[in-house]
Amino acid sequence: MAENRENDSIDSLFDAPPMAEQERMLEAILFATAEPQTVKALEDRLPHGADVKEALTHLQKRYEGRGVSLVKVGDAWAFRTAPDLGFLMQKESVETRKLSRAAIETLAIIAYHQPVTRAEIEEIRGVSVSRGTLDLLLELGWIKLGRRKMTPGRPVTFIVTQDFLDHFGLESPKDLPGIKELRSAGLLDNRPPPGMMNKDEDLDDEDSDQEDMFD
Repeated sequence: MAENRENDSIDSLFDAPPMAEQERMLEAILFATAEPQTVKALEDRLPHGADVKEALTHLQKRYEGRGVSLVKVGDAWAFRTAPDLGFLMQKESVETRKLSRAAIETLAIIAYHQPVTRAEIEEIRGVSVSRGTLDLLLELGWIKLGRRKMTPGRPVTFIVTQDFLDHFGLESPKDLPGIKELRSAGLLDNRPPPGMMNKDEDLDDEDSDQEDMFD
């Protein structure tokens, strides 16, 4: 304890950098890293006494209206291209990711109902979910395994990842669009009654009726 108090007193002898300098430091770190950085990770890099949260707020305001903006992704921060300038990046796109209707619906159910089990996904969709659909979403890094449910069998649950939020420019799952917006975007449609579906629908969907949802 005595050693800790001594270290604290030594640290207190040095003033934190001016706020403008803290902003510059954060700017350098965030531009140099490909992945969003948490406040804790940024605090570990900045000098003792720096106020990372306040510096991030100032930096975010400074980039308002610029070609890139500082955005919060989950519990982390990153620089991203301004949404209205995204079309400029299209020529640099090498591959278009295509998801079947089954994969899109499964992803939407996980996003809106997380944490959710496979059985619950199937109950909501009214059709069995193929292993390939979940494997694809896991491979893309848009969903991951959550905690096991405290129910018989302790089934695993699925939740969306920070990569999912980052890809769609969301701060948290609470920012997901509403049902009307999903329908207008063609991501939801009127499906036949569950009794008219069969467990092979997912496999059929993956071979046909693919939608260019993600660029």
